[in-house]
Amino acid sequence: MSELGRWLIGAGLAIALLGALLLLAGRLPWLGHLPGDLRFSRGGVTCIMPLATSLLLSIILTVVLNLLVHLLKR
Repeated sequence: MSELGRWLIGAGLAIALLGALLLLAGRLPWLGHLPGDLRFSRGGVTCIMPLATSLLLSIILTVVLNLLVHLLKR
């Protein structure tokens, strides 16, 4: 039962961290408007493909997660 409690606390912390990151992302005006982010508009329809933003976030998350794994293995 204590292992389930640890999992729930970890999931809650992860959700809180994700919420904080989403709030912070709304305050970064360049996020989603980088060179390489594609935006197509026709009539009343807009299609946005944030390729450069996705690549940047992927690199940042990879570095952060690798550092966490490295620090937790010690």
